[in-house]
Amino acid sequence: MITDLDALPKIGAPAVRALTQAGYPTLRDLVGVSRAELSVLHGVGPKALGIIQHALEQHDLSLG
Repeated sequence: MITDLDALPKIGAPAVRALTQAGYPTLRDLVGVSRAELSVLHGVGPKALGIIQHALEQHDLSLG
């Protein structure tokens, strides 16, 4: 069964491409990753990071 941890939230195509290419194709893969590490990726700005954090918090998880 596919859950919302098995996909990235709606954060925009450039951010999705950057995260996937960096080895983070699912929300689950982002657990514990630092905001600083993600923010250097093209398209992953404060808005995308906020959406990702909010999505993780729905599962009692968070970025590092």
